Amino acid sequence: MSFLRSPAFLLTAALVTFAPGAATTSYPRLSPRQNSTMAATAKALYFITNDATNAIVALPIGPDGKLSPGTVTQTGGAGSASLKSDGQPAAPDALVSQSALTIAGDAIFAVNAGSNTLSMLTICPSDPTRLTLVGQPAALPGEFPNTVGASAKNNLVCVGMTGARAGVSCARFSPDTGLGPMDALRPFDLGQTTPPVGPANTVSQVFFSADQSMLFATVKGNPAANKTGFFSSFPVEGPCRPRRGRRRSSLSQMTISPTETRSTPADTALLFGAQPVPGTANVFATDASFGAAVLSVDPASGAASTLARGEIEGQAATCWAALSARRGTAFVTDVARGRIVEMGVGDAGVVGVVEVGEGVQGMIDLRVGGDFVYALAPGDGSGEAAVVVVDVARERAAGMVQRFGLEGVAGKTAMGMAVLV
Repeated sequence: MSFLRSPAFLLTAALVTFAPGAATTSYPRLSPRQNSTMAATAKALYFITNDATNAIVALPIGPDGKLSPGTVTQTGGAGSASLKSDGQPAAPDALVSQSALTIAGDAIFAVNAGSNTLSMLTICPSDPTRLTLVGQPAALPGEFPNTVGASAKNNLVCVGMTGARAGVSCARFSPDTGLGPMDALRPFDLGQTTPPVGPANTVSQVFFSADQSMLFATVKGNPAANKTGFFSSFPVEGPCRPRRGRRRSSLSQMTISPTETRSTPADTALLFGAQPVPGTANVFATDASFGAAVLSVDPASGAASTLARGEIEGQAATCWAALSARRGTAFVTDVARGRIVEMGVGDAGVVGVVEVGEGVQGMIDLRVGGDFVYALAPGDGSGEAAVVVVDVARERAAGMVQRFGLEGVAGKTAMGMAVLV
């Protein structure tokens, strides 16, 4: 379908077009109870400032889906920024990644790219904007951590690093004692520097499969330098059988295998943000060179192959993705375009486009909370950073309902996005 070409409405409204019936053709059917839960308004939104003194910004979400002022909690680490080809710090998208922070249960994890550490904080059940640092940030065996994934089922957290020492490292965690020691680096030989020069040839995201039995990583290639991008899989492993008479918790003993399955799905080059599709072995992944693809991951081998490939007309750098259980689709952002594109999770076809206006600079990481999409727009420093709130409820006209300004709170280096439902 063609994209809307009409002038954008700055900061107050948005235009939308949707393909009838396209949104529910390829997503697992949810029970009424599941659908009600998934559609609930989120409680709070989180991202990191990624400043020299790194901090997590927590904003409460009202019943109408809109944001209001919240809290800023230091992570105990330092932020940083990758470099552009001219050697200048990158902005927006300072960390060239998706998921610079993530939630697992009542814990939230954030990367500190400037100090090579990972922080764990707890979320207060009665006030989700009240965060408490647990212990000290954990030292990492690599450089320039830019993405983190966590499994509440397995009490595991894993970090992707994309500097001179690149790869993945994992640790167990406990709500009471915090982070355990990070394990040995599973290396990616990218030949990068610290900070890295991007966005090509960098780690994009680490995340767990829908059933949390595998850890995945997406890594961008660099076609101009003849470097091939790839998709990595690492299985989650149980503990060795304890000696007779000794009992161990299988949950606390789960680990990530050091054995990697690496594949390059056909017709992909710059795999970026990705989301597992619930109820399937598939992954919806953006590719900055054309749009997005649906990947099938073999549960036995961990190898990924391309099921479908969807090109977005007029795209410049489609990099971030979030799934909506209510709509049964994915939403993606393009750092160079003032719009959010909705796509099918079965065929990667374009379902609709929301134009949010040229006044919104550089939308990057995004998440879905009930009937609303929340996208971080740090900009390049020439204007105020913001969070964009878009209403995507089926029974209402889709469009932007709020531009929440971040002046005095966060700027062009801000990264990541997580919501608590």
